[in-house]
Amino acid sequence: MTPGPRNLLTDVPGLLVGNASDPRLKSGVTVVLGEKPVTAGVHVMGGAPGTRETELLAPDRLVSEVDAIVLSGGSAFGLDAASGVADALRLQGRGFAVGPARVPIVPAAILFDLLNGGDKDWPQNPYRALGEQALSAASTDFALGTAGAGAGATTATLKGGLGSASIRLESGITVAALAAVNALGSATVGDGPHFWAAPWEEIGEFGGLGAATTYPMGPPTTKRGPAQNTTIAIVATDAPLTKAECTRLAIAAHDGMARALVPSHTPFDGDLVFALSTGRSSATADPILLGHAAATCLARAIARGVYLASEEPGDLLPTWSTKYG
Repeated sequence: MTPGPRNLLTDVPGLLVGNASDPRLKSGVTVVLGEKPVTAGVHVMGGAPGTRETELLAPDRLVSEVDAIVLSGGSAFGLDAASGVADALRLQGRGFAVGPARVPIVPAAILFDLLNGGDKDWPQNPYRALGEQALSAASTDFALGTAGAGAGATTATLKGGLGSASIRLESGITVAALAAVNALGSATVGDGPHFWAAPWEEIGEFGGLGAATTYPMGPPTTKRGPAQNTTIAIVATDAPLTKAECTRLAIAAHDGMARALVPSHTPFDGDLVFALSTGRSSATADPILLGHAAATCLARAIARGVYLASEEPGDLLPTWSTKYG
């Protein structure tokens, strides 16, 4: 098993990703677009989620496919990004057909970045426009670190960011992950530079430092404000999966979040994972191997998001590279 050619979510054929952000706002939006509708599931393990249309993704609900997924900063204000995406997709003729009408299916999740030092005194909600911009930027290549939904993200000790990683299985199936890392806890061990996700690192993608030699035994480091958090993520594969199988993939992927962030899934995080299947591969999928690959990719994506964050004016926390690089 090796990373895909880009080591990005878009190594899964049929997916595009677009980012939009505002440095003054210190926030942004990431859109994952299916070239055609894709099967989706979701699982929430954090105690404080902010979502749109996630109930629709339950295996017993009517609609089985989505047009796009939106990850956004802005707390509840950021849910408006999905409206901008849905409006633009409708104009493109995308969406669930209801007679002559088309209703784009655009589930979304948000993270809290309202207290990160950015200018939040806007005259009107900026996230609808950011959603449209992110959709128009959708491509196979996209920025990581301080970009998109990770533009204003933070962790307990360092700036967070947008991360992605992929892996190609021996069967030819591709599995990948994308994460906007805004955790209550920390992605690094104690006061050092080593990532909790180090055992799963590939090709030195977040520094190649290996695992820490000692681990703190006391209480984990967390943010001072319990309402300033949430890591939101997407895992995807080209293996053909049903909604129920996508839901199981999202559940398994949460293991990767727990491997990369300490603590995770707290009452003050809205930790959530969407799972997508484009169905482009004809290979037989082993559900156990798919779940393991999704968790591994998500752990790597989280570490990469923190590792690649860049320094900007007004930051309240250092980046990994500023502190350790």
